[in-house]
Amino acid sequence: MHQPLSSSFSLGILGGGQLGKMLCQAAARWDITTHVLDPDPKAPASTVATHFISGSFRDYQTVIEFGQKVDMLTIEIEDVNLQAVEELAASGIPVFPEPDCLKLVTDKGKQKLFYQENQLPTANFKLYENAEEIRAAIQKQELKLPFVQKLRKTGYDGKGVLLVTKLSELNQLFDAPSVVEDYVEDAKEIAVIASRNQKGVMLVYQVVEMVFNTKANLVEYLLSPARIPSKTAAHAQNLALDIMKRLNHTGLLAVELFIDKTDQLLINEIAPRPHNSGHHTIESAITSQYEQHLRAILGFPLGSTASKIPAVMVNLLGTEGYSGPVKYDGLDKALDIPGASLHIYGKKHTRPYRKMGHATIVDTDVEQALIKAKALQNILKVIT
Repeated sequence: MHQPLSSSFSLGILGGGQLGKMLCQAAARWDITTHVLDPDPKAPASTVATHFISGSFRDYQTVIEFGQKVDMLTIEIEDVNLQAVEELAASGIPVFPEPDCLKLVTDKGKQKLFYQENQLPTANFKLYENAEEIRAAIQKQELKLPFVQKLRKTGYDGKGVLLVTKLSELNQLFDAPSVVEDYVEDAKEIAVIASRNQKGVMLVYQVVEMVFNTKANLVEYLLSPARIPSKTAAHAQNLALDIMKRLNHTGLLAVELFIDKTDQLLINEIAPRPHNSGHHTIESAITSQYEQHLRAILGFPLGSTASKIPAVMVNLLGTEGYSGPVKYDGLDKALDIPGASLHIYGKKHTRPYRKMGHATIVDTDVEQALIKAKALQNILKVIT
């Protein structure tokens, strides 16, 4: 393998969305040649990658041919061809996250079984093959409402998740293999990102608090630090490090958790890659999550995860009622807000609740940052 800090070193990235774009931007600072594979020829990373290839990261042969041309392979999305990734790793090409980790994480059922087998706290659950099995379990009183159904595979950004609170909603069930878990009522949702390099050294970022858009079921605001007791934050960080160690995973691991009404922590989901819950680190942490991912997979010392300043990140979502070529209305006023930094992803078309960018607002007080973030959200509209 070539010396990584050289333009002759090629890093392959499966997926060219906003995470891939920001990873390419971090790699460019170190003169790393990036190769990105994504089915959308106008994907966000297409404008910043050294080499962009339009093709499916789910297709076996396409991934094999792509991986054979790079020195190292990583991802920005889990839904890639696992057989190809496994064969590339077996051939000697470094692949991060490791294939075994990817196989676990791409199946929410396997994730839940992993937590159960390792005595890690998570909401009670059962696995079902189809909607009829779930209805039968309710009829036998083996399953009670309310519950949350999650597709075992392919769900993302709130898609593939269904909250069932009454019997009349059973006709909406996904008819596919899924996890059905207890609904955690009145939960606060938090996230923490852990990092681990090739030598096994681990560090963890400050815990963040997530506020969700109830219509779209995706993150609207993210507060750093989370407004929780320090003891709870330390417990969440330790859980993230424990999971990272048990997975023997190299790179980043985003861990999303619930805090229930009794202040107990319950693991929701994990992602072994840069994550929406770490966008703010570009402005607010000493080392951004994107640089940290590179440090980890390239075998370098991890950077400091310390926070420089409190921050609130707000996802810039497509406005309801608008679908088509994107236009950003209110940029002047948004950029006039003290401490605000905008990240426009470069997606050419908007639709309701599509993630089109994000803004990070830094302030010495997180509550003041939140006030500014809400003001920015009211000012900046993603329309057509």
